[in-house]
Amino acid sequence: MDGSLTETSYDTYRRQAQEKSLEYQDFLSRALSRRGIILQNMTSRKYQFWSENLLGLEIKFDDMMERTGRLYIETAEKAEPREGDYVPAGIYRDDECWLYGIGNYQRFFIFGKKTLQRLDHYNPDWLFHPQEDKPTSKGFCIPVEKAQELAERVIEFLPEERGME
Repeated sequence: MDGSLTETSYDTYRRQAQEKSLEYQDFLSRALSRRGIILQNMTSRKYQFWSENLLGLEIKFDDMMERTGRLYIETAEKAEPREGDYVPAGIYRDDECWLYGIGNYQRFFIFGKKTLQRLDHYNPDWLFHPQEDKPTSKGFCIPVEKAQELAERVIEFLPEERGME
């Protein structure tokens, strides 16, 4: 996405991205339940502002992780590409989530939000900051091999679980 999307194409992009995220959340709920981790998701707009689920785990789908070799950690967002400020999001969102989970259909990384916030402030030389902010998101990237070291837990999905996608 280069920031020059029309409203119509952006609306389509956003709708498709939201659907992918919801499908991933459902996949993740099923796959984690097999491991004894139950996600009771909050689906209404009202309760989504409080927390994504009762576990306190913010869930992000990163479908570019395998291609880039990095996880994109969101720090701020806008609802649509427009002039003006971003609002805190992801690891800085003011809600009841204390865990930040990100992954794809092969693996899922669970971090403490405070760990990622400290990492953002510390800014080690291996942390990657995109040259240009996305039109609706700001953040930083962690190489997957570093994420393996820093995550509280990494869950690898079995081939038969991937068939649930």
